[in-house]
Amino acid sequence: MYKAPVDEIAFTLKHVAGMGEALDSGALGDLGEDLVDAILSEAGRFATDEVAPLGDVGDKQGSRLVDGKVETPDGWRDLYHNWIAGGWNGLTAPEEFGGQKLPHMLHVAAMEMWNAGSMAFALGPTLTMGAVEALEKHGSEALKATYLPKMVSGEWTGTMNLTEPHAGSDLGVLKTRAERRDDGTYRIFGQKIFITWGEHDFTDNIVHLVLARLPDAPAGTRGISLFLVPKFLVNADGSLGERNDLFCHSLEHKLGIHGSPTCTMIYGDGRFGTEKGAIGYLIGEENRGLACMFTMMNNARLAVGMQGVAIADAATQKAIAFARERTQGKAPGWTGQGMSPIIEHPDVARTLLTMKALTQGSRAISYACAHAVDMGHAVEGEKAKFWQERSSLLTPIAKSFSTDAGVDVASMGIQVHGGMGFIEETGAARYLRDARIAPIYEGTNGIQAIDLVTRKLPLSDGAHVRGFIAELRAIAEAVRASNRDGFGETAARLDASLDDLAAATEWLIAAVAGGKLAEALAGATAYQRLFGLALTGAYLAKGGLAEAGDGRENQRIALCRFTAENLLAETAALKDRVVNGADSLAVARAVLA
Repeated sequence: MYKAPVDEIAFTLKHVAGMGEALDSGALGDLGEDLVDAILSEAGRFATDEVAPLGDVGDKQGSRLVDGKVETPDGWRDLYHNWIAGGWNGLTAPEEFGGQKLPHMLHVAAMEMWNAGSMAFALGPTLTMGAVEALEKHGSEALKATYLPKMVSGEWTGTMNLTEPHAGSDLGVLKTRAERRDDGTYRIFGQKIFITWGEHDFTDNIVHLVLARLPDAPAGTRGISLFLVPKFLVNADGSLGERNDLFCHSLEHKLGIHGSPTCTMIYGDGRFGTEKGAIGYLIGEENRGLACMFTMMNNARLAVGMQGVAIADAATQKAIAFARERTQGKAPGWTGQGMSPIIEHPDVARTLLTMKALTQGSRAISYACAHAVDMGHAVEGEKAKFWQERSSLLTPIAKSFSTDAGVDVASMGIQVHGGMGFIEETGAARYLRDARIAPIYEGTNGIQAIDLVTRKLPLSDGAHVRGFIAELRAIAEAVRASNRDGFGETAARLDASLDDLAAATEWLIAAVAGGKLAEALAGATAYQRLFGLALTGAYLAKGGLAEAGDGRENQRIALCRFTAENLLAETAALKDRVVNGADSLAVARAVLA
């Protein structure tokens, strides 16, 4: 059974990601370490004791569409109400609407634990929190007053409606339409697919954020508007009124996250109300909806990255526990009675350590991204610009590297279980099935790579990424200067990986600036992984250097060394793919014709 790694999470936040310095400097206001520890401890307890036990229930039962209504798995409705009773829904929300306005770092740390307990369950609150942020930043005062208090409390949930059958990542071709009405409202008509928690039995109302196009809108993404479309209209006194003209047509039958209802939503076909068309309210300005939605999507990408971390950690815990109990053969040097636990076999130990390294590296990258988000809000002027650029740079890496790690680590977990891993009853397979969606949604990892190479590397004419690499080099130098034998070849391996990162970075910056876009994008995914591996090595080294006072320094150094001497050699091959892979790709594409 999953147990939230509260101590490791707290260590990574404070000693690797930057929370410790932020607390000491006062950048996080009155927040103190005692409150941080208390929040993490309670979030971990809730994930371990209440969410995780219902994870398998949700996977086996799934959500069901019965007579037009979605029924969630047994116990989940009560679980959700226990969750909002704890105040978790408003962790980072504005205080004026009932939130606690705590740092984003605490939010992602808590979300890791809840997702590890059940990714399918945690998806619903994740969407609501994103909708709250978009509405708070772009909605009118009237809309905020009507909807935010109940969304922040969790009494109502929120969704994000982008995808259509013909329009996946290319939102410029979406067909859902909006028509103006004289009273200032709009009527929405269209179909949306893959709408996570679009219908459920948790709450009385669901607030949909829907992208649609006005009749006179410009073509492409410049002509998209964002609308708030509630399941039930809200009366002037805040009570629920008539049912809006929208409904869930069907639920997708998915590979994983079975407990999460993934809906096809129909807007404006006349099923409800006296006039066809779902009543919607404009958020932001007409034809500027995509900019509003990106407020929700950017943090959602980090939240999805946390899903990868969560699955990786849960899969690692399960695999280690199994490997300690499962006996088979006799490992080299085994002197005990009978067969040895498989954790004693070198290949199994190597697999488990790889899982642990990728998990902790992904966690550190994601938390560092959340720290940058927090610091971007905490400071002003050039300092704010610096941290905003840092969060922009880290977001695609946190999303892609962590979700790829979630899939890889879950797959390795099945391998450690052997044939039993392929049997559903052991629970190892669920992690792989659940993890597989994360590299796809909120912008596929390939799209993240395009964003990283074409939009994030050129920030400040490349000065920001170069400065970041210099910071990572300082970590390698600190390892060398420490003269601690336990690090082995870590400093040299870090240097080599950062040399690879720097060379690939300069090549890509020059290629993009020189108009060689196809050549640059041919190596974008390889570069994204290269960056993630180099960060993993550096952040594990930073953790190894930290004096946390918990007596685990030698363990952290040992994992850091294992990572440097076993995983970082891949960066050389990845750099070669970035710099030299485009020509062979161009020629080989004829094979696909």
